[in-house]
Amino acid sequence: MRVVVALGGNALMQRGDKPDAEIQRANVQTAVRSLAPLAERHELIITHGNGPQVGVLALESINDPNLSRPYPLDTIGAETQGMIGYWMLQALQNALPGRQVLSLVNQTLVSAVDPAFEDPTKFVGQVYTREEAEKFAKEYGWSVRPDGDYWRRVVPSPQPQRVIETRLIRQAVRTGTVVVCAGGGGIPVIRNDVGQLEGVEAVIDKDLTAAMLAETLEADAFLILTDVPNVVRGYGTPQAEPIGHTTPFELRSEEFPAGSMGPKIDAVCGFVEKTGDMAAIGKLDQCIEILDGAAGTIVTPNATWPLASTL
Repeated sequence: MRVVVALGGNALMQRGDKPDAEIQRANVQTAVRSLAPLAERHELIITHGNGPQVGVLALESINDPNLSRPYPLDTIGAETQGMIGYWMLQALQNALPGRQVLSLVNQTLVSAVDPAFEDPTKFVGQVYTREEAEKFAKEYGWSVRPDGDYWRRVVPSPQPQRVIETRLIRQAVRTGTVVVCAGGGGIPVIRNDVGQLEGVEAVIDKDLTAAMLAETLEADAFLILTDVPNVVRGYGTPQAEPIGHTTPFELRSEEFPAGSMGPKIDAVCGFVEKTGDMAAIGKLDQCIEILDGAAGTIVTPNATWPLASTL
């Protein structure tokens, strides 16, 4: 099987973690221990989030007295792609001796007139109290919004149109290479007025890019791996209930937060609707069980999924 995995940025820098490189690197190694069995059995393409890391580097850039202006978000996105991609590349090579592993720094095309540029919604960076967030918003011109019990910076998140390096990724996968790509949704670029690629100030939702990439690469399964075991109906209420096997129609009938679970729901539902294949949301350390249909929220056209071993 060909499997595309979208790994959440918070799995690499969890809430409460200090943004130290060694802490994040250890988290990557933990993630890879869960992903390695997938790579042993299937063709595997791994994408990853970078929201927390982008926020940390953006704040460092703003406060660096040696810079005349902060680095733009597309450049910081490239930095985090390289950083996290390197950690994942090395951890995968160590976990899968003899297997070829490739980590790409790559771009994702967006529309220059996407309305998201006028309505920032994508969370990046660390969490803050409301008072801290409002202070940074005033000092740095940020847009901030509540994220659960905390507050975070939000930036534009335009819809992905195409991963520019898709053909290279497909060629690598066909040779049996494990590919790490589209980190943070890919570096956001547009076609300018003369048709050349140009970076823009945005962060693309990595789940939507991963779903688009899974469709383009004709993946058999698309997994969004997080720190929660299931999508929960009525989250935070006395009627809260985990969702097991479901369909895009049923899942879209529920209400989910626009800034967190909402894009994940859109991503898995869109993939299933367009391909008729399986998508799922669940815990990273249960990825094998998720692919076998025994854990997570499994989304298929008819709410059933045979064991992966029978395909």
